[in-house]
Amino acid sequence: MRVCVIGTGYIGLVTGACLAYIGHHVICVDNNEAKIALMQSGKSPIYEPGLSAIMQSTIQSGKLEFTKDLQVGINHGQVLFIAVDTPPLPKGESDTRYIKAVACRIGAHLQSGYKVIVNKSTVPIGSGDWVHQLILDELAQHQEEVTAEFDLVSNPEFLREGLAVYDTFNPDRIILGSNSERAIAIMQELYAPIIERQIAADSTLPPVNVLVTDLNSAEVISYAANAFLATKISFINEVANICDRVGVNVNHIAKGIGLDSWIGNKLLQAGISWGGSYFPKDISALIDLADDYGYDAELLEATVGNNQHQCLLVIEKLQQSLETLKGKNIGLLGLTFNPYNDNMCDISILELIKQLNSFGANIKAYDPIVAYASKEPIPANITIVTEPEQLAQNCDALVLVTDWLQFYNLDYAKLAKLMNTAVLIDGRNFLDPEILTEAGFCYISTGSPTAANTLLAKLLQSMVPSYSFQFHSLNQSSRWKRNNGSSRSGGSKYDEISFDLLPFPT
Repeated sequence: MRVCVIGTGYIGLVTGACLAYIGHHVICVDNNEAKIALMQSGKSPIYEPGLSAIMQSTIQSGKLEFTKDLQVGINHGQVLFIAVDTPPLPKGESDTRYIKAVACRIGAHLQSGYKVIVNKSTVPIGSGDWVHQLILDELAQHQEEVTAEFDLVSNPEFLREGLAVYDTFNPDRIILGSNSERAIAIMQELYAPIIERQIAADSTLPPVNVLVTDLNSAEVISYAANAFLATKISFINEVANICDRVGVNVNHIAKGIGLDSWIGNKLLQAGISWGGSYFPKDISALIDLADDYGYDAELLEATVGNNQHQCLLVIEKLQQSLETLKGKNIGLLGLTFNPYNDNMCDISILELIKQLNSFGANIKAYDPIVAYASKEPIPANITIVTEPEQLAQNCDALVLVTDWLQFYNLDYAKLAKLMNTAVLIDGRNFLDPEILTEAGFCYISTGSPTAANTLLAKLLQSMVPSYSFQFHSLNQSSRWKRNNGSSRSGGSKYDEISFDLLPFPT
């Protein structure tokens, strides 16, 4: 099938490349000449495991092309994906000016035949009908006799940054919103190899669930899904804050409630906060939608408030450990909101950096991707180092921001000796308290054993062995592995990350 993807941001490029990989002929359109040239050379402008490998193979096979000429893309595509950015405006509503611009240009360039136009961008409710009318208006202005036919489909994405390629080939569900049976049939044909799990990590699973609904419902599903996930994270963070005061282990609580099939164990890892490109934008947009219709979304507003407060608890714990932050050297382990991507636009991490700066702290940071491969701008007032030892040198405290697997395997005994005071705030509840304590750190996390009560647990273990809790980490690398075979290193530029759930090498 012939496909045109308009916009080569995160969603557009991943969508276009993956559709080309399953056999469709895809032309991606962007108005940035330098970006087009980069992608034509087989290089991705974003860091996403597996994406460059897909681009290179599909470019070589002739299945994936890039152009600045929108007319070429529209003439080529039976299916036209609108995948431009919809950034949040100051009050939380989505900025749809790029959607409008693309819709008008599609209307101006449609000539004849039938097209399926797909909203892949996260858009406000009613956008499908709005885009449909914009295209009709342009057709009426530019053609005496309208011969082109088209239908709109809303096809929201549910991709995780750092796992977007895997999620594309192994989706939980595919949402198709349209009032046209013809358009739905074409979209089901387009996604058939994915629906039938022809290239899934586990091809024995049943076919992917496809939910067919109306345009407006599909538009809200994306917002609602991300708002729910954000609320779930805020809930476990709230429980963790209670656990901190009561003196119990939130990891046990999370495991206990996660065994309930109605709850599930995903996203029950307490930590700094939720963030990224989508959660903040989508939950704000849903709150704004509710406000437009006269409803006060109190739960969602509380979720946002909890999240804003959560990163301040890291500051509080640093102050309790160091007494003052003025003039102190704070090292950040990681700068991205989750591992295996280079997105440094996470609002919670930026707020943490802002607060540290306001208290007069000196900030250093080490991130395996940011140090060597990131194309994203570095936050201001931060010194980026390229080795964990450089980060620890003369530091007064470390804060684990990103749960990179490399960070689990660092030589913390060596790092502790390089620091002024060996304090580590685990912002993701990712590390082993026992290992950190034995390495000489004062280990502090959220709602979990600290260095102090880990030592207490050791004393109690000999007295009440049947009730002791052993923290095992045998599965920490079950999804990701490092190829160099080193058991303890700092994740230097010579480390290669392999995504062993993809059906092709990276």
